[in-house]
Amino acid sequence: MKRDELLDAAEGLLADHGSQALTLAAVAERAGVSKGGLLYHFKTKDALVAGMIERLIADFDALIAAQEETRYTRAYVRATFVAVQSGRLRRWAVATGAAGDPALLVPLREAMARWHSHDLAAEPDPVMSRIVRLACEGVWEAATQCPAIFDPGRSPAQGDYPGLRDRLLSLLP
Repeated sequence: MKRDELLDAAEGLLADHGSQALTLAAVAERAGVSKGGLLYHFKTKDALVAGMIERLIADFDALIAAQEETRYTRAYVRATFVAVQSGRLRRWAVATGAAGDPALLVPLREAMARWHSHDLAAEPDPVMSRIVRLACEGVWEAATQCPAIFDPGRSPAQGDYPGLRDRLLSLLP
């Protein structure tokens, strides 16, 4: 069993049953491995949650890097909408929801600080770049808390993802 399969099982368990259901035994059962097999990769529940958080940071970093943009903020906007539309948003919701210990969220806070300050001075309009990056955080939050407000069949004024993405990109020089 690979580490990512165990993380997938933990995320699925969290999404289906909430943080109270996240136990090492339940994750092992869902993944179809022995508890010892799970413990080989994750010694504690906190280590499992930390693994989910590490993976979501690495995933978003990879999404940013994969965008064919010369400016970081433009890549950040595109990566945000790829993440939201592809269902990767679930990773954010479940991993952060499972982190009962605030210390587990330190890597995520550090990543967010990095994402929001990265290369701002190189942007043609650093203030607008910061505003657009923060607006992306609003998209994440809204899509997590009320996904029904975003519907591909709606017009941009009503909340479709491509329309919102394009509008945010149009704000950047």
